[in-house]
This record gives sequence, structure tokens and C-alpha cells, in this order.
Amino acid sequence: MEAVKQSAAQGEAQERAKRAAALLARALPQELNAAWAALEPKPDWQALRGPETGLVMVRGRIGGGGAPFNLGEATVSRATVRLASGAVGHSHALGTDREKARLAATFDAYRQEPGGEGFVEAHLLTPIEARIHAEDRQAAEETAATRVEFFTMVRGED
Repeated sequence: MEAVKQSAAQGEAQERAKRAAALLARALPQELNAAWAALEPKPDWQALRGPETGLVMVRGRIGGGGAPFNLGEATVSRATVRLASGAVGHSHALGTDREKARLAATFDAYRQEPGGEGFVEAHLLTPIEARIHAEDRQAAEETAATRVEFFTMVRGED
């Protein structure tokens, strides 16, 4: 029974880490900079990898289930940092903004510290998620405004 609880807790922690990584990758530089400015005291950190920029191969599938094929390359920046406490954070983000990658990795590591998850959630993850939902809603509304309804008229009996 104890092993099941521990496994469930590990699963929840992994899901929270995945969500945080996905949202930090989509963060705007100004959102990361504002959260960094609000963070006191600032954690000491050490770069373990990068930040560096490179290319990744983007793969696609026809219809979401077909055979995979190479679609093309995308520029990605990544970083890995270690805080003085020993927490390690990673980040990957589309584009060439290395400072964004470093800050995202720092917040990923800080999220793992006691009390850090609440700060990162309140100052970064929740606002980023709200911005993304608002952007998606606006795009859906703009698309719906151009929707055309087609119908067939019958001209008498043939």
C-alpha cells in the first residue's frame, strides 16, 4: 500500500515538472525578467550546461497516426543550472534567446526548493497559462468570425 502511495506521489511530481517545463518554454522574456526581479533573495546558481543554441529535427506524422517523417529543423536554446542547494533545473525553448533559457532553467531548479514551487506557480506558471488561454481564445474567436455556413436550397420538385 505504501509503495502505491509513493508511486502516485512520484507520478504527480513528474506531471507538475512536465507542466512547468512546458509553460517555462512558452514564457515571454519579459515574464521571466519580471519574476526574477520579484524574487528575493536571488538564489546562487552555477551553469552546468550552456546556455547554448543549436538545431533539432522536427518530426511529423500525417493525420497524427501515420509513419513519422522529418519535417525540418528548428532552432532551440537550452540550459542546465544548479542552485547552491543542489537543485538542478533544465530548460529548452524555441529560438536563440539564451538568457531566456538560463532564466527558465533557474526557475525550474528554484521550483524544486522548499517554498519555491509556490513562488514559481504564482509569479510565472499561472500567469503564463492565463496568457496562453487568452491567446487561444482570441485566435478561436477570430477564426469563428470568418466561418461560412453552406447549405443547399431545393428549387421545386424534380
